[in-house]
Amino acid sequence: MLKEVQGDILLSGAKAIAHGVAPNDPFAQGLALALREKAPALYKDFRHYCQTQHPSPGSLWTWTGADGVRIINLFTQQAVEGHHGGKPGRATVSNVSHALKALRQLAEEEQLQSLALPKLATGVGGLAWEEVRPLIAQHLDGLKIPVYVYTVYHAGQKAAEA
Repeated sequence: MLKEVQGDILLSGAKAIAHGVAPNDPFAQGLALALREKAPALYKDFRHYCQTQHPSPGSLWTWTGADGVRIINLFTQQAVEGHHGGKPGRATVSNVSHALKALRQLAEEEQLQSLALPKLATGVGGLAWEEVRPLIAQHLDGLKIPVYVYTVYHAGQKAAEA
C-alpha cells in the first residue's frame, strides 16, 4: 500500500529506506549525502561493492546498519564518469523501472516489513516526478506492506506514516 507523506525520510520508522544512486556515486548531494553523513560505513561499503562488482544501472545493492535499518541503493542513474568523485550520470525511466522491479522482488523475497523512498530520480537524476510516480505505483502498489513515498522534504520533521 502506497502512502505519500511529507517530512524527513531519515526520521522514518520504516525498516528499509530506498534511494537512487549511480554506480560509483560519490554520495555528495541530497539524500545520499545525508545517508553518508549518518552512516559513514555505508559509503565505505558502497565504494568497495562498486569497485569489486561493477554494478549496472537498473540493479540494486542493500546495506544494513547497526540499528537494523536496511538502506537499499537503487542504481537509477548512469555510472559516474571517470573515477570516484565524478559527477553521476542522469537517471533514465528504464533504469528506474528495472530498479523498482528488483526492489519489489527483494521486498517479497526478504519479507520487508515496511519501506520508505523519496521522489526517486527526480533530484540529481533529473527526471520529472510525473514520469517516476506511475513507475512507483506500477511496481510497488501491490505490496502488502506500508510503502511511504516522501514527496515533500521537511528537515527534522517526522512524517505521519501511520
